[in-house]
Amino acid sequence: MANTKSAIKRIQIAERNRLRNKAYKSAVKTFMKKCLAAVEAGQVAEAEMSMRAAYSKIDKAVKRGVLHPNNGARKKARLARKLKQLTASVASVEPSA
Repeated sequence: MANTKSAIKRIQIAERNRLRNKAYKSAVKTFMKKCLAAVEAGQVAEAEMSMRAAYSKIDKAVKRGVLHPNNGARKKARLARKLKQLTASVASVEPSA
């Protein structure tokens, strides 16, 4: 247990930050799942919209220091790759005019 006043305050601050970081990480995971679910369902428009929202959340988490910049970039790259595969498969299925 903390003995000094400053140590007690640091524990309180660490707990506050942990809860804030947890909320950001949870939101990022939720947005990524929504985007991946739309990709799996083959909904291009829905996937693009959810990817935009996921990008925004990831960028905010990186800006706040919740995620490492490389971690954020990796998450965004994975989403982009999945969406690109979906659009490529949709484009190859649709007949050209």
